[in-house]
Amino acid sequence: MGDEQLIERYIEPNPHRPGAAEARLIDYCVPVWALVAHLDAVDGSADRLADDYRLPRETVLAALAYYRRHKNLIDARIAANAA
Repeated sequence: MGDEQLIERYIEPNPHRPGAAEARLIDYCVPVWALVAHLDAVDGSADRLADDYRLPRETVLAALAYYRRHKNLIDARIAANAA
């Protein structure tokens, strides 16, 4: 599955927090920014990220594809959470 298909299948807007930086995984409600923020802890490994959150690997790949498209917004969201 390509990036567009992964995003369409697994990523949704958060109905309680508008904006691209608040997107989350369908069926799991895990925010994309939270997964991306955890990447350093798993040395950038999508497989370890999936294991840590008990998610299917494809959902993590979708989150990472979404992050690549909205990097600046999600990085700002992560920074705001850390402040």
